[in-house]
Amino acid sequence: MDAFPIPAESFILGFIGAGKMAESIAKGVAKSGVLPPDRICTAVHSNLKRRDAFESIGVKVLSDNNAVVEYSDVVVFSVKPQVVKDVAMQIRPLLSRKKLLVSVAAGVKLKDLQVCSVGVVGCRFIRVMPNTPSAVGEAATVMSLGGTATEEDGELIGKLFGSVGKIWRADEKLFDAITGLSGSGPAYIFLAIEALADGGVAAGLPRELALGLASQTVLGAASMVTKSGKHPGQLKDDVASPGGTTIAGIHELEKSGFRGILMNAVVAAAKRSRELS
Repeated sequence: MDAFPIPAESFILGFIGAGKMAESIAKGVAKSGVLPPDRICTAVHSNLKRRDAFESIGVKVLSDNNAVVEYSDVVVFSVKPQVVKDVAMQIRPLLSRKKLLVSVAAGVKLKDLQVCSVGVVGCRFIRVMPNTPSAVGEAATVMSLGGTATEEDGELIGKLFGSVGKIWRADEKLFDAITGLSGSGPAYIFLAIEALADGGVAAGLPRELALGLASQTVLGAASMVTKSGKHPGQLKDDVASPGGTTIAGIHELEKSGFRGILMNAVVAAAKRSRELS
């Protein structure tokens, strides 16, 4: 049976789960103009702060998850991984080939969602992994299409999640490695920023200035990599003049195994992701 196309000009986006990730995505989608906020909905049961957060964007807050599914064309599971299957089973009677289901829950595979929708003919799934910088519109997101999802579905989801950062498409088998890099990566960079600031303080800078300089330096360096088209090794060579201050600092990092430590962190987090899923 052919997939039922999502109406691009009128579709409704619904969130199962009203946490920070759902809020970040809803804000980004509304702010970018991809969708007006009155075509976005979620359900909040008793948490007034969460209700206020969504209503302040202009998002419709409905009574329960079933109402969200009935009202929406694209349904995003944005709940804790351990409850996704239960929620999917609860809403299964409302699923149809007219619905596109998207999961942003860590560790929940496409096959898990497909099992939950057994008996629903033509149901389509896409797995999406954003990261926490989606809160400031700078997410690194990866998506993988389930077997029944169409190219049009992929383009639609790419546009939605592209509103909160950059998005790539990859085979689902790579998602554990992606978790180790972009999923856990922001924490590694927070640690690096804190350490750079501490170094600045140790060298005599006031704390506030050191933290500001460290944060902006990391932001600026990342922007140079994404915008210049140059390999980071080349950019590093460009700033490391012979016998200068930068190469002296790089020498200390190399003596301490800086690169190997970061590589090991990604590999360890990827391994843990495989164990958990």
